[in-house]
Amino acid sequence: MPDTKPECILVVDLEATCWDHPLASTGEKQTVDDMEVIEFGCAMATPDGKVISSASFMVKPVVHPELSNFCKGLTGIDQEQVDAAPRYADAVAQLDRWLSEQPQPDLWCSWGNYDNRQLQAEEQRHQVAPAFMKLPHYNLKQVWCQSHHKPMRTSLRKALAFHNMEFKGRLHRGIDDAENIARLLPYVNWDLAETS
Repeated sequence: MPDTKPECILVVDLEATCWDHPLASTGEKQTVDDMEVIEFGCAMATPDGKVISSASFMVKPVVHPELSNFCKGLTGIDQEQVDAAPRYADAVAQLDRWLSEQPQPDLWCSWGNYDNRQLQAEEQRHQVAPAFMKLPHYNLKQVWCQSHHKPMRTSLRKALAFHNMEFKGRLHRGIDDAENIARLLPYVNWDLAETS
């Protein structure tokens, strides 16, 4: 658990290249090493779920530059958006500039641990990482599930429904996911939280 209750929390949700079948080049199931970030969805929030500021940073993939139809359908992100986006290092620089203008977060969190693992893989690939990676990371899905005795497979939409809230925006769009995750912050027991 954090040393003290956090005052400011950065919620991050990534969208990445993805496919509805194994990668043809390997014949194996896709992993974070195959996938590339195409959107950073970020929401700066208070523990009571108030979003102070939010932003979306698009990224141009280079290993698999063409988005699959599955990926475009899932995220609503089209080929033109990623083609016009900066490459990873430049997108990270944009994100860091935005972050420097916000209240400084005590930690960052995501719904599940995928985002943290993907960013570690991207750091290996590009030798650069967003500044927030120096902060403690919390798997908010795990903390919420422990707080409410729910199974770890509980989706974001079901967690919101548990509190009589509907998902706002488009599911699997980074910025919308991040803002909706922030709405769950008042409902977690930080005493159960552990860094991942």
